[in-house]
Amino acid sequence: MTLRELLEKIITDRTPVLFKDSIRAWEACDLLGNLSAPMLRRQVHLQPGLYVAMINDKGYLGEVLYKIESKPA
Repeated sequence: MTLRELLEKIITDRTPVLFKDSIRAWEACDLLGNLSAPMLRRQVHLQPGLYVAMINDKGYLGEVLYKIESKPA
């Protein structure tokens, strides 16, 4: 699954999560609108409630891109 597909699914399903990087916490729609096309094409893995990690060329989990946290009510 690409990062774009993941973000679109989160938006469509209205999943109440934030994507936290080293700078701030992002909503899925903000990431979708601000990330570059090459970044959105990256293959990723979502570990629900924990993180989104890149999948490297060999199919293994790589760098953690975002930590996942529940959106405050």
